[in-house]
Amino acid sequence: MKHTISVLVEDEAGVLTRIAGLFARRGFNIESLAVGPAEKVGVSRITMVVPGDDRVIEQLIKQLYKLISVLKVQDITQIPCVERELMLVKVKATASNRSEVIQVAQIFRARIVDISEDNLTIEVVGDPGKMVAIVQMLNKFGIREVARTGKIAMTRESGVNTEYLKSLEAKV
Repeated sequence: MKHTISVLVEDEAGVLTRIAGLFARRGFNIESLAVGPAEKVGVSRITMVVPGDDRVIEQLIKQLYKLISVLKVQDITQIPCVERELMLVKVKATASNRSEVIQVAQIFRARIVDISEDNLTIEVVGDPGKMVAIVQMLNKFGIREVARTGKIAMTRESGVNTEYLKSLEAKV
């Protein structure tokens, strides 16, 4: 199972290297990684997606807390969250199929950020499922390049689990 781990760290040189080293020494793979300033000055938030069972992730969290610069670690996999990614995707778009590519982008509320004679670059923001879905739709045109950020996530203060609500809607 994939787990989403949120880590608050002191914003200092080498902290990401120490965390990556911890993962490497224990043979863990980081599937997604995003780092940026948090709400407090001098603190950064690291969001990681890591495969593993609950026992392995629990052990990993204990190991993270042993690092000096780590302030807080939270497995937010089962907690209602807002999750987002950013993706830039360059697609073949000739005069004959350009309008169809633009329609796909509009359906996904994506933006065209660059255009050339035979390419469109599309910016997509959304949850990881949206990224997979738009790539599937754009594949038939020919994807030339993809650049994708790691997942960022925050827990929902409302406690509303949108994944649960989506599953209810699917049944109706």
